[in-house]
Order: sequence, then C-alpha cells, then structure tokens
Amino acid sequence: MTAYRIKSVSLLGAAPTDLFLRDGVLVESGSGFETIDADGLVALPGLVDLHTHLREPGREDAETVETGSRAAAVGGYTAVCAMANTSPVADTAGVVEQVWRLGREAGLVDVQPIGAVTVGLAGRQLAELGAMATSAANVRIFSDDGSCVADPRLMRRALEYVKAFDGVIAQHAEEPRLTEGAQMHEGEVSTRLGLTGWPAVAEEAIIARDVLLAEHVGSRLHICHVSTAGSVEVLRQAKARGVRVTAEVTPHHLLLTDDLATSYDPVFKVNPPLRTQTDVLALRGALIEGVIDIVATDHAPHAVEDKECEWAYARPGMVGLETALPVVLSVFGERWELIAERMSRTPARIAGLAGHGPDLVVGAPANLTLVDPSARRVVEPSELASRGRNTPYAGMTLPGRIVATFLRGEPTVLDGKAVK
Repeated sequence: MTAYRIKSVSLLGAAPTDLFLRDGVLVESGSGFETIDADGLVALPGLVDLHTHLREPGREDAETVETGSRAAAVGGYTAVCAMANTSPVADTAGVVEQVWRLGREAGLVDVQPIGAVTVGLAGRQLAELGAMATSAANVRIFSDDGSCVADPRLMRRALEYVKAFDGVIAQHAEEPRLTEGAQMHEGEVSTRLGLTGWPAVAEEAIIARDVLLAEHVGSRLHICHVSTAGSVEVLRQAKARGVRVTAEVTPHHLLLTDDLATSYDPVFKVNPPLRTQTDVLALRGALIEGVIDIVATDHAPHAVEDKECEWAYARPGMVGLETALPVVLSVFGERWELIAERMSRTPARIAGLAGHGPDLVVGAPANLTLVDPSARRVVEPSELASRGRNTPYAGMTLPGRIVATFLRGEPTVLDGKAVK
C-alpha cells in the first residue's frame, strides 16, 4: 500500500495544509510518502450517497455494480447505498449479498445494499428483513423505492420490525391512486401541455401518514427524494415534535423545474417529477435549515431505448453521481461545511456506515475527495463513466471538478479519471 502526502490542500476551505495517508488512515507527517500537489484544491470527507440505482442484477445493459461504482468514485463518492429494485429484487439475503460482493470486487467505493421492504416490491408481504439484516451485507436500510409502501398496516409492521435492530424504512412517498397515468407535475405547465399531472399532495399525504406511524411506533423513517414545498412543512412539524424522521433531496430537484417538460425531452422525466420554482426554493431553504437532512442523487441510469422514445413511454430517471457535487456548488456556492454535512457526514450516519463521513483528522479513515473549485466543466454525456447517458445537464457548464478520490488511503480516481 502506497503512502501519500497531499500537499497544500485546503480542508473545507480553510488555510492550506498537508495531509498524510498511510495504511488506510490519516497519520502525522513522516517519511516515504508519494507527494500529490493539491495547491488550490479543497479536501472533503468522501461523499456518501444514500440513493443509487446500480441495476445489477438484471439490467446490466443500463448499469452494473462496477460501472456505477466507477461513476460514483469519479463523482467524489466513497460509499453508495444500492436500491433494491433490481431483477430479481433485492428482497432476500442471497441477492443483497450478491450486490455487496460485487461492490467489494469492484473496489472503487463501498457498496451498501438496501433491502426491499416487501416481496418483489409488490406491497403485499414483508420481505426477509431479518435475514437481510443478519447477512454478510448487514442491511440496515429497507426501501421499495420506485413503488410506495401504500398499505398503512404493512408500513406500520415494517417500522415495528426494523426497530429491533435500529433499521430504517426509506419511503418512496407517492399515493398511487392519485398518480395513476401521471406524466409530470400537476400544475400550469401540465395543463398547457395536456399531460396527466402528478399532484404534490400525493407525496405530502404519504409523508404525513408515515411520520404519524413512525411517531406512534418510535421507529426510524427516511423520506426519499422530497420534491414539494408542502412536504417541507410536514417534515418541519414532525421534527419539531421529535419524530425520528430524516429526508433527502436530489440535486435535480434543487435546480430544475417543470418548465423543462415543454421540450418533451424524456431526459427530464423523473419520479417524483420536476416541480415549480416555488418548490425548488423551498427545498433549498430546507436543506440549509436542516429540515431536509441530506442530498442524495437518485442516480437512475437507463438503456438508450428506455429514454430515447416518446415522453409517455420513457422510463423516469436521471443519472446523477458524476454531477451531484457540481450541481450543489452551482446552487449554494462554496459552502464547504454545508456540503460536508449534507453529502458525507449525515448520510453516513443515517446508513450506519462506519469509517465514512468523519472529519479529516489524524487517526480517521482516509476516505476523502479533492475538488478544484475554480474549474468549470461542460457536461458531455459521452464522457460519463456511467453506462447511462440520460443526464439532464448535457451541454451545461457546471462549477467544480473532482480531481481525486481516496478509499481507505488508496486512490480510486486521479486527475479526474478512475484508476481501474
């Protein structure tokens, strides 16, 4: 294992200093280090994504654990949580262990599987939550993301079950009876385009129900991809009462609005849909305030044929691992402490990922990323490490460039390129 001296790097925007990496941890200065000149760069704790779709097993044409891991590392991530909506669904110990082992073999980021809440994501019967929790994958987050656990009795049972081992139920908040046939956000733009709308209340109603259930049970609840101003208010009230609820927002919901649907370009079709500027501003404020706890990518790569088709038939989703930090920089500027808290420390804490998220001090695991804040990058889909090309930022110039990423002291990315 090579030892590295990262020379003249700024920790979260502070005065330049040197970092020394040896045997997987940060150490005091010494001899025998290979020097990496980091003048002008900012060091952050390695980013952690709580919401990644790696598609394997089943849709390796869209993404694999290896290609998704590479995209994550290039984006500055050292750990990602892989959603369960694979084929077969990750609803058994065998499937989550397969994903976990594929992540270890790739060796680019720590891949932590998320287990399904219900068998086959069908919403009728609880999956093998206990078996997944005690498997080698040590699953602690369970989600039917892509589908809502709509049955309140089943949701209560799931919350009660995971409480025994301090697990988390991550809910895709969408009342399905209110979104049948929906194509985009319900509002002025959908009316003008004649597209069936996805009303904000479909999200807000499920969040309101589930925070009440979590409060009743005393269990941990996490809300995936919050997208409306109304949801922010429900979460604010729940947190004020002490409910054990956390929430995430995606980079695209912090930047993009439903006006983009006027192009009929399916790259802008996502679930939950892009909302209004009023919602975007509410989400930004909630993230700063801490009502929304983290940024999560909802990285959703698709094969070309699933996106390059008519809007109505296109699958929802966007890739996001490689552009997440630049988008956040474009929205909030160089607020490094906020970025470290919302994109590293807190997601690692929610997921229980020991070794990820701590401050970069002597003795801490050497999981970190180096960012050039002065760089500007034009997003080119063909240059993405992901197999997915469905980025909504194609042709946009975004600030910041990930120069290097280190996982337990070993570089996974150097000069912006994955090392393997």
